[in-house]
Amino acid sequence: MLNSAARWLAQTAARFPERVAVEDEWGTLTWRELEEAVERVATAMLELGVERNQPVLVYLPKSRESVVTFLAALYAGCPYAPVDYAIPMERLGRTLENLQPALVVADQEAMNHLAGLELGEARAVLYADLVAKEADHSRVTAALDAVIDTDPCYIMYTSGSTGVPKGVTVPHRGVLEYAQAVVDTFGLTEDSVIGLQSGFHFDNSVFDLYGCLMTGAKLVIIPEILFMYPHKLMDLMEEKKVTCVFWVPTVMISVANAGALEGRALPDLKTVVFAGEVMPNRQLNIWRKALPHPVYANLYGPTEITVDCTCYIVDRDFEDADPLPIGKPWRGARVLLLKEDNTPAAIGEEGEICVLGSGVALGYWNAPEQTAKAFVPNPLNPDYPEVMYRTGDLGKWDADGNILFCGRRDHQFKLRGNRIELGDIETAAATLEGVDKVCALFDQVNQEIILAVESKAPLQLRKVNLALGRLIPKYMLPKHLEVFEALPLTPNRKIDRVLLHKQLVEGRGAP
Repeated sequence: MLNSAARWLAQTAARFPERVAVEDEWGTLTWRELEEAVERVATAMLELGVERNQPVLVYLPKSRESVVTFLAALYAGCPYAPVDYAIPMERLGRTLENLQPALVVADQEAMNHLAGLELGEARAVLYADLVAKEADHSRVTAALDAVIDTDPCYIMYTSGSTGVPKGVTVPHRGVLEYAQAVVDTFGLTEDSVIGLQSGFHFDNSVFDLYGCLMTGAKLVIIPEILFMYPHKLMDLMEEKKVTCVFWVPTVMISVANAGALEGRALPDLKTVVFAGEVMPNRQLNIWRKALPHPVYANLYGPTEITVDCTCYIVDRDFEDADPLPIGKPWRGARVLLLKEDNTPAAIGEEGEICVLGSGVALGYWNAPEQTAKAFVPNPLNPDYPEVMYRTGDLGKWDADGNILFCGRRDHQFKLRGNRIELGDIETAAATLEGVDKVCALFDQVNQEIILAVESKAPLQLRKVNLALGRLIPKYMLPKHLEVFEALPLTPNRKIDRVLLHKQLVEGRGAP
């Protein structure tokens, strides 16, 4: 087994040196050019003194340069930590405080943003300066040889209930196994063209990046602006001859609702994969009717188990109210459904989805208490310690051995592919002037966040979101604001979430 997921780069570059490896709106890199740039940047990182397993924070736009930097960090023996280029500064500051990276790689605009933040011992460097260095092949090879497959490959930050983002630390072995599952299941080859939708700070991108790295497929980084214009998005799909996409359902819904599939054949498209939130059957059926030739697959998995752990190949139309299975465990994963007493759920019974296998993350970076709560011993294995991740999601087995998703155990949810915890929103809102108490709710039917606050002063949603936008990402901002003189409390003096949900969510109905 390979010791590092980055090992695929040299193999693929040797096979297809002049084929395009990655393309963005500004240009392309062949596999040979990509490997050369990676070695130069890795050499520069080593000259700056990075040591094995010290994280490198990547603060760059979604681009070829990001791909080079990720792989360069791995070549230098370091995990990379990608962040959203539009991340609010306070959230970036909390991420930096938790991660304590050796380096922050940025462009000039990002460097200007970093000027007002405390970097600790981290050194902020321009990508342009790193890539200008001369490669030292022997030094880079020595650093890569020192990696073992249980070392961290990447650290991705998710929403945290305490207001502090959690850095999910994924090992090389998880990425190696996951990429093999992707290639085996969907038949990716050097002739595949993958259309990247997600940001690199979202783990769906691991499918795209490492699927290409392993096979020699071309990665087309789709410009963000196109996802606002479904017809132009489909034009690009035709122009670039995209064969495979792994998109969040929100994008697929937008394309279907806009009629962007009408009159299109997209003969090159062979695989349509989706995950990150529940895919509505109505829009899925529109895709399958308009484009019957691709394979459609519903994947499931939290960031903590290396992207996905189950797969369902859609083989029929589903009625709007039918549950769409999330499928069966695939390569490298074992899934348990455990009831509250830690016994296995029978067919048709709900249980918490718990995952074991090579994809289970190492834990949360620099957060041992949070790690201990989520990554626990398998209660069904008395013979030896076996780490299991408790997802907090509920599911049940159907008669065919597929898992049906049944929602969350807590207040965590996904909106447009982004995982969100209500506590993260509440922590930010509680800091606003005039807010005494706060409760955030999620309306699953309407896919909207509602913020309930206790305040003696009049508040407006626009001004509240303007202030919140400096603390949390845009996708966490509430759609509705409800102001109370006094929020309802339970007998234990806690905010009565159940009552608020009945008042503000259940009474609204569907749009």
